[in-house]
Amino acid sequence: MGETPPFLANPETTRESIMRATYLALCEHGYAGLTIQRIAESFGKSKSLLYHHYDDKDELLLAFLQFMLEEHESSVPETADDDPRERLDALVDAMLPPELSAEHRGFTAAMVELRAQAAHDERYSEQFAEHDRAFQDHLVDVIEDGIEAGTFRDVDAERVAEFVGTTVAGAMTRRVTGGDDRAATTARDALESYVEQVLLADDTGADT
Repeated sequence: MGETPPFLANPETTRESIMRATYLALCEHGYAGLTIQRIAESFGKSKSLLYHHYDDKDELLLAFLQFMLEEHESSVPETADDDPRERLDALVDAMLPPELSAEHRGFTAAMVELRAQAAHDERYSEQFAEHDRAFQDHLVDVIEDGIEAGTFRDVDAERVAEFVGTTVAGAMTRRVTGGDDRAATTARDALESYVEQVLLADDTGADT
């Protein structure tokens, strides 16, 4: 995701237009600098229209998080026919890409700021718990499909998914708060070794 997500590129409804404006404003200003006025500027309409749909900035952001989850959920392929290793790599790439465009870096940083709100706001906590569960469920599905196909060893899919998800989330946070991409590179290398040594079945070339 190096640029505006496809489902936000050409909004067809008022809701989608507001979500796109919110995304663009987050990329540019982050959570701390975000205001209804700045979202309205990206929207190209008066902020009164935004207040017609949402009471305040937090209500709009919570709706945005739910929208993003719904769109990402609908974009995940339902087929299990693809190679499990490739599907696992694709999931990691989506959350922790090798490189970040300026837009994606700004959005990732804004999401880290938003996640910090969950420490003291139950509404954000519930939203991010949903996001985490969705990513965890996708990982579990891929791992279980890989076990059934003989690509992966007969591991505890839940525990492996938890490890992968936690590693990705930690690296993503350090990447945008630490000022460079070394955390992401190190995490990706470590995950690659983990998959080869722990997850891949012996006959796929994993070390014994």
